[in-house]
Amino acid sequence: MELLELRVLKGPNYWSTKKKKLIQLLLNFKNTQFSLTNQIPLLYDRFLQLLHPSYEKECSLDVIKSQCLQSSGETSINHFIGYIAIELQKLAGIDVNDIIATPAGQNDLHYIVFSYDEEASGIYAAHAALNITNALIKGEEYNICSDIIELERLWFSEKLGPSTGSIVEEAQKRNIPFIRLDKGSLVQLGYGANQKRIEATITSQTNSIAVDIACNKEQTKNILNRAGIPVPKGSVVEDECKLKEAIEAIGFPIVIKPLDGNHGKGATINIHDWEAAVKALNHAKEISKRIIVEQFIEGIDFRVLMINNKFVAAALRTPACIVGDSIHTIQELIDLENKKPERGNQHDNLLTCITIDDELQELLAMHHYTLDTILPLKKVVYLKRTANLSTGGTATDVTDDVHPSNISLFERISRLIGLDICGIDIMANDLATPLQDDGGAILEVNAAPGFRMHLSPSIGKSRNVAAPVVDMLFKNNGRIPLVAVTGTNGKTTTTRLVAHMAQQAGFTTGYTTTDGIYINQELLMKGDCSGPNSAQVILCDPNVEFAVLETARGGMLRSGLGFDQCDAAIITNVAEDHLGLNGIDTIEKLAKVKAIVAHAVSETGYAILNADDDLVYAMKDQLNCKVALFSMYSDSIRIEEHCSRGEIAAVFENGFLLLRIGNNIIPIDDVKNVPITFSGKAGFNIANALAACLAAYTSKIKLSTIRQALRSFMPSIENTPGRVNIFEFNEFTFMLDYAHNQHGVKALGEFIRTMEASLKVGIITGVGDRRDEDLIALGEEAARIFDEIIIRHDADMRGRTVEEVESLISQGIFHIDPWKKVVYSLDECEAVRFAIDNAKPQTLIVALAENIQKVSELIRQYQRERTSQLQIAG
Repeated sequence: MELLELRVLKGPNYWSTKKKKLIQLLLNFKNTQFSLTNQIPLLYDRFLQLLHPSYEKECSLDVIKSQCLQSSGETSINHFIGYIAIELQKLAGIDVNDIIATPAGQNDLHYIVFSYDEEASGIYAAHAALNITNALIKGEEYNICSDIIELERLWFSEKLGPSTGSIVEEAQKRNIPFIRLDKGSLVQLGYGANQKRIEATITSQTNSIAVDIACNKEQTKNILNRAGIPVPKGSVVEDECKLKEAIEAIGFPIVIKPLDGNHGKGATINIHDWEAAVKALNHAKEISKRIIVEQFIEGIDFRVLMINNKFVAAALRTPACIVGDSIHTIQELIDLENKKPERGNQHDNLLTCITIDDELQELLAMHHYTLDTILPLKKVVYLKRTANLSTGGTATDVTDDVHPSNISLFERISRLIGLDICGIDIMANDLATPLQDDGGAILEVNAAPGFRMHLSPSIGKSRNVAAPVVDMLFKNNGRIPLVAVTGTNGKTTTTRLVAHMAQQAGFTTGYTTTDGIYINQELLMKGDCSGPNSAQVILCDPNVEFAVLETARGGMLRSGLGFDQCDAAIITNVAEDHLGLNGIDTIEKLAKVKAIVAHAVSETGYAILNADDDLVYAMKDQLNCKVALFSMYSDSIRIEEHCSRGEIAAVFENGFLLLRIGNNIIPIDDVKNVPITFSGKAGFNIANALAACLAAYTSKIKLSTIRQALRSFMPSIENTPGRVNIFEFNEFTFMLDYAHNQHGVKALGEFIRTMEASLKVGIITGVGDRRDEDLIALGEEAARIFDEIIIRHDADMRGRTVEEVESLISQGIFHIDPWKKVVYSLDECEAVRFAIDNAKPQTLIVALAENIQKVSELIRQYQRERTSQLQIAG
């Protein structure tokens, strides 16, 4: 059993457009004698034996044992591997369920696809499942518990914390997309110009001055004190001399804490003597040079959450504590408390584990306890001086008990400090009484307050505190218009044309193509940028108001789409290309890949389908969105049936591009006014223009703007590099194009036949990772178009020799015309030089190029040289 490939899918993908997080394994079972689980004696019994009997998650083990008994019949080994990967994650506390196991289209090759929550833990689960299966087959020992522990660690290291996670979850409920920007808590909500960013509970709207104020406890107290808000008396000190002066001014008991600390770090409360005060001073100085000394306010610790200057929730905070049972030691009681599933490290879980530190030991010593002490029944012992959840404290919801006068006070405080999200720490007997009457005081105002205590309090009602955050950030779903374009041929031209229409409509437009990433006319990155990473470059840019994304098969198969949904998806066509790669060995499977984009269209958006392509047209019956069709034939029965239901279509008739809505026909423009159609001779670009018009129209771009964009979009090396770029020489014409498969070359050939020339010379090649029959078909098509052919080769032959490719293409050429003149060349620039140097008058040279930029620069150099020669001769 050999692992050939592991892929992490992160967006809508070949297997599912709903389940976006999937691990895909490709396994070779060639040397495995077993294919079904019942062929391996006692396989499930051995698996249960590997599950350590002392492992504490009893409920998970019981479920697995039950499932093993149910599954112990005839199950494929590859499905069993996926089952183990899922169950390992469940044992680690990760909620995943989905498994797909299927042959990969070749003997002995199988796909296993299963869901994951975080990438690192998903990858680990895949390798662990394979290792466990091999151990079971060989009857070897295996420590499954170490895998579960590592899975937990990896998951917690990557997953969003409770605060960030709750906001993201609330955003998803409202169909607001999100993108994680790092491995931590930095998250983008929404796309492009409508995006907002959060990091924990700091938002892109959080005032930085307000954060500085909140982090400076002295400055906060001064602002609140001047506003007549009750705060503890105190001052800031840096040494023992100033500490003594401060204590003389306010008296004991006191609180000592760092000026710019957080989460209770370095704080000591209820200090009653000088020795304890000095010790607390030194403890606080580990965090900050400047230390706050203030009077200790008797009462209960409360945290109030304010969002957008509105009161949202309140919690009573209790320091970490244990309750005696007359059986266990304090150490054992702490261990039992830390084993509760709601406790974890730092802020990952709803509660934090209680750490045994100097502070805890000192508190025990004050009561003459040690960690070995067995407490009397129901004896409560507090283990920390502060009630922060980060030190193991618990929370009780008291939102409904807060007095209206206090709510008004808290809202005033949040405005005084200026934070959009803030936590206010209060010491009082309760919040049901006005603070002024209770003798309570405001201790701190916190930027980036944690949501844990409000989301899942230890006691009381859970509060959806993420909802008001999303209400504050968004008035809509944070999306921008997004058009995705896919198909075998025509993707780049269509993408560029739609982007041009969006720019003409006044949008700052970001678009990705096989040539690069652009915002308006600015090239950001060169190269093939038709994958998910490039899509996210555009969607993360805050300047972009409209996105058009060329979406190629490779990226979809590698990791899925780079977006969760789109407003329009264009499928230009599906033809035989790249077959045999990545398990896509039939044109029907290729169509399924292209259909991923159509399935990602929102319910109110449009899938724009080629009605003249059987496979593309068939996609309409599987979609949950609206459908618009385009066709080169105005009398198409498919168009008639579609429009009879009042639907939208675009057709070509009598030299005009037409929009049809039901029975209403609206002229778009005369094809002679559309430069990329070459007065209607380039049929493939008429189809591309029809699709682009539908994408723009359904995106609410005015028809007048669409018409203007069609007329101003020129077929140049700048606008459409490698797409019918024509260079005129004095005695001959040179055409540069990117067509690289039989379907593309055939479409280009129809245009070439309309061009007058005494001789038509084609410079062609075949890509090494295509099937033999594809290379032969390419040669046949070239033979039908060109009088003479030059076969060149790419720098990267993709697994074949030059001789192999030349032989297969030649086979196709000579099958059509045994006497066709063929020249065998080296690289593409050498082939171009040969063609130009040997060009006869009235010749049309067509180069199907790979490196468009390099070849176009070479042609322009020739143009300059010829012009210079003519000037000298003149």
